Amino acid sequence: MASSSHSGPLDRLEILMKKPDNRFCADCGSPDPKWVSFNLGVFICIKCSGVHRSLGVHISKVLSVKLDEWTEEQVNTLIDGGGNSTVNMRYEAFIPKNISKPGPDSSTEERSDFIRRKYDLLQFLGPSSDHDHAQEETNQAKHRVGVRQAFRHSWRRKEAKSFSTRGMVEFVGMIKVNIFRGTNLAIRDVVSSDPYVVLTLGHQSVKTKVVKRSLNPIWNESLMLSVPSPTPPLKLEVFDKDKFSTDDRMGEAEIKIGPLVQRREKMIIPLQNVESGELEIELECVPLPQ
Repeated sequence: MASSSHSGPLDRLEILMKKPDNRFCADCGSPDPKWVSFNLGVFICIKCSGVHRSLGVHISKVLSVKLDEWTEEQVNTLIDGGGNSTVNMRYEAFIPKNISKPGPDSSTEERSDFIRRKYDLLQFLGPSSDHDHAQEETNQAKHRVGVRQAFRHSWRRKEAKSFSTRGMVEFVGMIKVNIFRGTNLAIRDVVSSDPYVVLTLGHQSVKTKVVKRSLNPIWNESLMLSVPSPTPPLKLEVFDKDKFSTDDRMGEAEIKIGPLVQRREKMIIPLQNVESGELEIELECVPLPQ
């Protein structure tokens, strides 16, 4: 597990970044990667990070080294992954001769195809290590692939083709959504609600924590999403968390983020399809380097 030093999470993260194998993107080899899939344990470039986000957080949980706030637990998880060399020894153990690993200048399609094969379909997976948690991870991942393949065989050819190309999206940047608070939200329990916010952009979806028993919740959370091209509206949905039934809807809104690409904007968003409520948020777009 992680070291017992008194360094904060950012100091420990900086030390990890300076290790030789972490100075280049684990997937395409681009120098000086500033993004991390902390649950997989790899440092990746901003272009590959967009593909990782399209896989879903159940496969890859992406954070920015510079833009996100890191916890000790997240750094510990990253350390447990072993770094780029250790992860690649497992996930790239058997790459067929007809498959080429992408380079820094590879197209979005090439990156998407390789990264999906590597982390989602697990086509290059090597023998697991002697650690129990690695064996468990491998077994769960193989089970996931088996279930997916069973569904895929039941689809028509057109649907299967749609699945195989779904991750091949060109990303033009990242958007950071700071969700500050909600005001005068709707009552969905007896006298209050347990609200949380879901953000959706294309195939990506992220959500805030749940605030218990509040119609004026304060989240103060920052969530990151990749910006695909063409850029769909950013969808915001508020739900009331229920323990024993389906979560109740508490309103929604859409934001066209195209005009915001080069600036930061703070706004108050009225919720639609609900009796009351608004969200105070801030959008900050981060363009991809040319």
